[in-house]
Amino acid sequence: MQAALAEAELARAKGEVPIGAVIVLDGKIVGRGHNLRETSNDPTTHAEMVAIREAAETIGHWRLLDTTLYVTLEPCVMCMGAIILARIPRLVYGCRDPRAGAVGSIYDFSQDERFNHTVEVTEGVLGEECSQRLSAFFKELRAGKKTRNSI
Repeated sequence: MQAALAEAELARAKGEVPIGAVIVLDGKIVGRGHNLRETSNDPTTHAEMVAIREAAETIGHWRLLDTTLYVTLEPCVMCMGAIILARIPRLVYGCRDPRAGAVGSIYDFSQDERFNHTVEVTEGVLGEECSQRLSAFFKELRAGKKTRNSI
């Protein structure tokens, strides 16, 4: 999770919402990502999506079997869909997202047996630190220290 937090810091430094993700296979990071929506002008460049793309390229296959995805914030519907489709078996995340979370906050796609894949989930790893980084970012944004089109 420390590596995911480092990715979140890279996002923050770019004026992006500080969310970071890494994908690990056999103890090695095979994919890294941080939010790039503002930078790329692409709504699909969430940290998880960027990490999934990089991991698939690194591994040479879209099935990310035997991997673990670490992300600082509970994934949204889009990202959980990608996690399921990529067959990622394990997800570890820092803090919940009460507005968009799809691993228990609003929906729980991780255990929905209607999908062809379920995901083992560990919640709350470095959760307080992940939450504090997000809160500090949005507090600073509200104070007018950053300029952005929208959140």
